[in-house]
Order: sequence, then C-alpha cells, then structure tokens
Amino acid sequence: MSENQDPCLFCQIVAGDLPAEIVGQTERSVAFKDIAPQAPMHLLVVPREHFGDIAQLAAADPALLADMIELADNLAGENADGQFRLVFNSGPRAGQSVFHVHGHVIGGAELGWTPA
Repeated sequence: MSENQDPCLFCQIVAGDLPAEIVGQTERSVAFKDIAPQAPMHLLVVPREHFGDIAQLAAADPALLADMIELADNLAGENADGQFRLVFNSGPRAGQSVFHVHGHVIGGAELGWTPA
C-alpha cells in the first residue's frame, strides 16, 4: 500500500467497516489480532484517530500515544505475563505497509533479538 492509501485500512477496521478480531479498546485506541502473527501473541494497537506514523502521533498527541501503550501493557498482562515487545515501524524502508500508526504487541514466547 502506498503512503497515500485511500481509504485507510485501519480507519476502516476502527469504523467497523472491515472485520478484525478486536481484543481490547479504550475510548481512543483499538487492539486487534494481527492477520499474520509472528508470535503466540501478536496484536496491533492503533489510535482511533488517523496519524501516519509514530513521530506524527508523538508530536501531535503524546497522551494518545500513552493510551496506546497502556492498552498494549494491559493486553500483554492478560496474554503474555506482562512481558512483550512493542514495535512501531515508521516509513516504508522500516517495514511500515499501512500508513496509520500502529504498534505491534508481540509476546507469549521467548523473544530473541532478530533484526530485520
């Protein structure tokens, strides 16, 4: 997908227009299972409001970023003994393919360091 994708895949999921296995949500964030999991727990946490990447979100609304991280932590506590990796890809060369900021919440197994 391009950075100018229209309509945004994650905006459609948040709106309920596309199916996803929602596992948690707050007033400002939604978490759902990744369709291609890389670990026993692999969730995506997205803000309901559209921001292109993590830097844009952090600059515009640090409280929303904190909300996403709190949701990730709560879900990891329920699903992975509170131990998890939280990964944000920022830009196509870093592996971002959907240009709506999202954190990959990965856990539930021993995670070694595997740089891409």
